[in-house]
Amino acid sequence: MSQSSASAATGHDKVTACIDGSAFAAPVCDAAVWASQRLSAPLSILHVIDRNESAEPANGDLSGSIGLGAREHLLEELATLDEQRGRIAQEQGRLMLEAACERATQAGITEPRPRQRNGELVETLAELEDEIRLLVIGKRGEGAEQASEHLGSNLERVIRSLHRPVLVVPGEFQTPTRVLIAFDGSATIKRAIEVLAASPLLQGAELHLVMVGADSVEHQAPLETARDTLQSAGFNVQASLKAGEVEACLREYAKEHAIDMLVMGAYGHSRIRQLLVGSTTTEMIRNATVPLLIHALYPTSRYQGTHEPRRHPQQHHLPVWSGRRAGTTLQ
Repeated sequence: MSQSSASAATGHDKVTACIDGSAFAAPVCDAAVWASQRLSAPLSILHVIDRNESAEPANGDLSGSIGLGAREHLLEELATLDEQRGRIAQEQGRLMLEAACERATQAGITEPRPRQRNGELVETLAELEDEIRLLVIGKRGEGAEQASEHLGSNLERVIRSLHRPVLVVPGEFQTPTRVLIAFDGSATIKRAIEVLAASPLLQGAELHLVMVGADSVEHQAPLETARDTLQSAGFNVQASLKAGEVEACLREYAKEHAIDMLVMGAYGHSRIRQLLVGSTTTEMIRNATVPLLIHALYPTSRYQGTHEPRRHPQQHHLPVWSGRRAGTTLQ
């Protein structure tokens, strides 16, 4: 697929790489380049300067504890210091974006778009949601490299608030060749199967459709239907029904079959999806050694209908990473 066709895509179809000063910036960029080329979609590289993290904790409101004679002078100095920190953060971000764009260009992207915003990460992504086709983000951020337990909640907030597929990158990225789809029979993962079947993203990869549960007709029937859907789209699919604890079974299967990407549904009440929205979210991400493609549920009306602007935080969207949006298909 040519990058020229990616550049011709609309502004609402961007693969967005979210980078910071952490070690995950390079693999996030590499994963986003791969997705951009596979989907023939333009690449946007985003850096968000968190207003809360850019200031030192000690520089809170000192107006009540500063002596009357020195208050005005010291407050002016603090304001100047904050301004200097802001300029430094802006310049650091500019250099990061410049390096990321250069890396993307060397990998074959002709016009990566750098973007720097001030604010809070989740709020910024919510504002940009209408133009995001797929979000690519690191397993941990700059502020959590040494305190990984903090990022899990932040990443969970991104997954909860953004009604877009999210590709979580845990380390060095390589083009996936064996992909495990954690199938639980839910509406979310059934929709993900439909989207994957219509998408060029994983074409050529060997798909492993794995369901954890009792060996019963109730489980076998939807598993076989999902397998048939993917096989009809030209995928090489292995379907398996395993008994045991969900996370342990998936981890063991992934290791045994050298899986290099995991696809899961997000939100809902099944055991698999509770791993992503419950108390074990951080552990799931922290223990990940391969990229996780997390897919949210979209109502059928949105899935079949036209793409409309986001008007409310709870309003869902048409799945836009399949390449089939309101009568259009990727070439």
